Amino acid sequence: MPHASPELIQKCVDTIRFLAADGVQQANSGHPGMPMGAADMAFVLWSRHLRFDPKEPRWPGRDRFVLSAGHGSMLLYSMLHLCGFDLSLDDLKGFRQLHSRTPGHPEFGHTPGVEVTSGPLGQGIANAVGMALGQAMLAARLGPGSPAADATVYAIAGDGCLMEGVSYEAASFAGHNKLGRLVVLHDDNGITIDGKTSISTTGLDMARVYEGLGWHVQAVDGRDHEGISRAIGAARADPRPSLIQVKTVIGYGAPRKQGTSGVHGAPLGDEELAAAKRNLGWPESPRFLVPDEVRAWYAALAAEKRAEADALRGKEREWRARNPEKAALLDAHRDRTVPADLQARLLQGAEGADATRKLSQAVLQKAAALVPALVGGSADLAESNLTDVKGAGHVGTGGFEGRNVHFGVREHAMGAIANGLAYEGSFLPFVGTFLVFSDYMRPPVRLAALSRLQTVFVWTHDSIFLGEDGPTHQPVEHLSSLRAIPGLHVVRPADGLETAMAWSHALTRRDGPTALVLTRQKIAPIARPAGFDPAAAARGAYLVEDAPGASLTVIATGSELATAQAALGLLRQKGIAARLVSAPCLACFEAQPAEVREALLPSSHRICAVEAARGTEWWRHVGRDGLVIGIEGFGASAPEKALAEAYGLTPQKVAERIERWLLV
Repeated sequence: MPHASPELIQKCVDTIRFLAADGVQQANSGHPGMPMGAADMAFVLWSRHLRFDPKEPRWPGRDRFVLSAGHGSMLLYSMLHLCGFDLSLDDLKGFRQLHSRTPGHPEFGHTPGVEVTSGPLGQGIANAVGMALGQAMLAARLGPGSPAADATVYAIAGDGCLMEGVSYEAASFAGHNKLGRLVVLHDDNGITIDGKTSISTTGLDMARVYEGLGWHVQAVDGRDHEGISRAIGAARADPRPSLIQVKTVIGYGAPRKQGTSGVHGAPLGDEELAAAKRNLGWPESPRFLVPDEVRAWYAALAAEKRAEADALRGKEREWRARNPEKAALLDAHRDRTVPADLQARLLQGAEGADATRKLSQAVLQKAAALVPALVGGSADLAESNLTDVKGAGHVGTGGFEGRNVHFGVREHAMGAIANGLAYEGSFLPFVGTFLVFSDYMRPPVRLAALSRLQTVFVWTHDSIFLGEDGPTHQPVEHLSSLRAIPGLHVVRPADGLETAMAWSHALTRRDGPTALVLTRQKIAPIARPAGFDPAAAARGAYLVEDAPGASLTVIATGSELATAQAALGLLRQKGIAARLVSAPCLACFEAQPAEVREALLPSSHRICAVEAARGTEWWRHVGRDGLVIGIEGFGASAPEKALAEAYGLTPQKVAERIERWLLV
């Protein structure tokens, strides 16, 4: 850290404090209290400990910084601006405005230097756990002295972050797995929107909670720079994940509002902002002031950080020269390398019919052999999801060389940790559970889509046909609700060919997450015409069976494709001709040009959709005069064949339903 007098250090901290307060005031919207109270800890972390290069924000050797308390985004934006990242003072002045680079909560891929999309409280902590897991796994693969050996993940989290259940799940996972090099600074100001934290968390002692979860816990005053720095150093030296309780005053400096909920989620107001500046000896105008000596000090800090990064890049070059094979492995991880012929290789021997979860298991083994970065696990359901990579070892306290992760019964944290692995950038993560439990994962699934992360969600037991477990475990509305998430590709394959294509799509798609929705039960084979090109499935929908001259098209997915094909055979016996379309990925189909969609679902045809689900989204494809054969209510506890009969999803009943509809 460049030398500075105590007076200059105070100016550097107050610059952070008032850039944040000015930004919120100009927007007339936001959260000034957290940045004002946490400015000291952010200054110490960024100046003395955090490893970064402002000219190369995605430099792989950097430390990671996660602002879990994303509502305090002006703290992060102020640090990025002052430390020389590509974020101008005008960007700060545009806080929370349309198309600005400084949205209300940080967004990954939108603002240089922002590592995660944070906002929903607790997600950032779980993302940080995933990042630390990724760095530990990469370091284990490369061995001592590698470029991945000593990076650290830091997070600043608020009281609300620690209250959320996902943070407990993730913290338990981190403590059990002894994820060192993970340092969470708790902005312990004791205030939430509704008032003091004591109104809802009586008797809760975070230190004891986190110690019980296996964390190293310290406490320090929020304005004691030396104490904060010593605590961070001690945290980095401990083999456990660390929580540092930093006692702060929310809205520090605002004479009437500091320490109250009134400064949490609303601008200070012109009068209180001016009073805060007078209170701390800061000029009332101009707003967004960065004194020349402060600007010069931060420029020197940025140069120092860049020099440190250059030195580490030099060490990496030397390491590469000594370890060419491991250097190639590092590149395969950083690039998340996938063979150019992945699709063809996954398709080899993929024909056939079985439970698609079992077909997926076979494809996963092939994919893992071809894609070094592919890692994942299940929420204690690997034996049901069939998501273990055989012979690849498990991640745990015995080491991080394995590729299988035991997430435990923690679906919410599992999704957020997987996103953290994706944010970290060295792995292609997949995670598995039952489709019905995707409800527990909705926040990280949505954030994966918003952040365009390459996270793969494997959801099995995809319909009422899982059978006797009954309606508590039988998904009905889930396909519709998941397909409603922008950017999430929900793929429901019908057989081995489509399952191989689904994995190929998930592993080559770089602009968002993919969900593989798989059956528990074995399904019947699909008959396709001779010379069928499997690449047709990549369009999201394709013609399985043509019927020249027909005016009826039936579209189906997953286990209902074979049912629909058998139903069309029964209709043909009655002189009713129909085309059959498979739509494993509705989002991919809807992204096709209009002429492709029209060719598959002609507007002149009567359209029927068949799927063992609620089916709300199908109406825009079948039209107001179309037919959707699906599930209108919840399921029931019974064997799958009894359920198919009761819910009208046998070939005979589907054929009868279509025939009645055609007569209307």
